[in-house]
Amino acid sequence: MHIVLVSIHVRAQTIDEFLAATRDNLRESLQEKGVARFDVLRHAEDLNRFLLVEVYRQAQDQVLHKETAHYKRWAAAVEPLLAEPRTRIVYQSAFPQESGWEQEADAI
Repeated sequence: MHIVLVSIHVRAQTIDEFLAATRDNLRESLQEKGVARFDVLRHAEDLNRFLLVEVYRQAQDQVLHKETAHYKRWAAAVEPLLAEPRTRIVYQSAFPQESGWEQEADAI
């Protein structure tokens, strides 16, 4: 599995807008065949910081994700809401490997 952790720092006054755009992107991302999981985490102490945990079946699936209309719409919508540019770190799964990552879109 190809796992991308995206760190996001949102300006306080734009949190609701960020969450709405991110929720839409999340729902549509989970419809992609190459996306196994897509989680949005909020920092417990600094509520303006978020971590996206994106789990793709293969590295190429992340490339395809960035070509979708919903990703481009999300990126354009959230860019002006950020306190600083987002950063990302890429990992590979040690455990679980292939199974155990699946997430249902209707759980959102």
